Amino acid sequence: HYIHVFLSVSVQGPYQRTLLKNLLKDYNRMERPVANDSQPLTVFVSMSLIQIMDVDEKNQVLTSNIWLNMHWYDHYLQWNQSEYPGVKNLRFTTDQVWTPDILLYNSADDKFDSTFKSNIIVNSSGYCNYLPPGIFMSTCNVDVRWFPFDIQKCELKLGSWTFDGWLLDLQMNEADISGYMPNGEWDLVGVPGTRNELYYDCCKEPYPDVTFVVTIRRRTLYYALNLLVPCVLLSSMTLLIFLLPADSGEKISLVFLITVLLSLTVFMFMHSIISSFLPVSLSGQYFASIMIIVGMSVIATVVVLQYHHHDPNGGNMPKWVQVVLLQWVAWFLRMKRPGESEDPERPPCAPHLRRCSSGSQSGSLPNAPGSASTNSANNNGNLLYIGFSSLDEASPPSFGRLQSATSPALTVLQPSAASHSQSGGNGLSKHSAILEEVRFVADRFRGQDENDSVSEQWKFAAAVIDRLCLVAFSVFNIICTISILMAAPNFVEAVSKDFI
Repeated sequence: HYIHVFLSVSVQGPYQRTLLKNLLKDYNRMERPVANDSQPLTVFVSMSLIQIMDVDEKNQVLTSNIWLNMHWYDHYLQWNQSEYPGVKNLRFTTDQVWTPDILLYNSADDKFDSTFKSNIIVNSSGYCNYLPPGIFMSTCNVDVRWFPFDIQKCELKLGSWTFDGWLLDLQMNEADISGYMPNGEWDLVGVPGTRNELYYDCCKEPYPDVTFVVTIRRRTLYYALNLLVPCVLLSSMTLLIFLLPADSGEKISLVFLITVLLSLTVFMFMHSIISSFLPVSLSGQYFASIMIIVGMSVIATVVVLQYHHHDPNGGNMPKWVQVVLLQWVAWFLRMKRPGESEDPERPPCAPHLRRCSSGSQSGSLPNAPGSASTNSANNNGNLLYIGFSSLDEASPPSFGRLQSATSPALTVLQPSAASHSQSGGNGLSKHSAILEEVRFVADRFRGQDENDSVSEQWKFAAAVIDRLCLVAFSVFNIICTISILMAAPNFVEAVSKDFI
């Protein structure tokens, strides 16, 4: 058995040498290897995608590792296997036999043809199999409109450079992706292929080509965690500005903090992405909308603080502002001023007073006999009622009661008739001086009450604007997030594959 194997191997050498010599004796590698020159030579073209090495969005170039697979029948490379025992296959270089001049039409390589000239395997029937590997750099129309939820389709157009369809007929086999090595940034969706025939104005012959479309989807996990999620969080934090009370004094600090954080995020976005391509994309639109939201929140915060800290002596609120903000908008937002169920312009009448003015907000203190009035002033919820009895010449002047409902600092002044009768004219002048002091105190409280009322009106207007901005910005933020991010055709697919 071992002797037979040794003899079979030893006799194969002369047969293979003889066969090569006979096949290449009159062979012309420039001649199209067909039995009938009027018939086209059919070449089957396929490819095996091994790896996607790089996608250059800026230069729009796809770099991939591909093994081409071409096979055809060579009429001049046939032999009778019985005449050459043990010789099943032969290997030829591209300089020895005819090979199709199939090139990548959309090549971006400096040498244009970047394939390695491997050997051609030929069997006894003339079947030639040529598998040249290569690092292909092909042009690709990169569309970043839906970045980072984009799908790119890069074409690889293969065809003969000099043969038309009447001399060389290209046929397509499906691309092989069984040996594909996954890419860290891109997921391979598929490599569909089509056979096309083009007719040019110069020639009547068809020019066939085989075009494979490398369809890849960008993995969004990196960009979502580093760009989109921080941007969504910052846009949500913007809403906290309108929940912070204006009295805290931190509204401007918070809005500028969020602005700085958003600026840092945008800067990182520009540094990592704009350096490679110009992102007129979905994420660029979303970032622009968030920047608009933050910018408008700064303006709204300034307006709110301006209203809240408005000087009551600087002027009354315009009528149209009162109607729009304090009535319509407040009603729409279901906001009520504190104590709105009561009459804010008419304090309740004390039952022990002689008269209660019903036509005006506050009465005036009497300065003549026969007059009586009721005056009121409000300072931080403390009501002050002052009543005076009638003064005439027959009876000594009798002052009303100066009474505070909550503050014991104000004492009750009620001089007796005997003391007035003893004091005479000096007592009357003293009473007039005391009356002036009381009138001054009442006017002071009344002015302070009016200032507080105006100030509370401006503060309530600021609160209405704050609530209105909270609702408006929340709706605007939700609409922008849903309408922009979910506008990508493969948003659901990308989220389900990368996050779930």
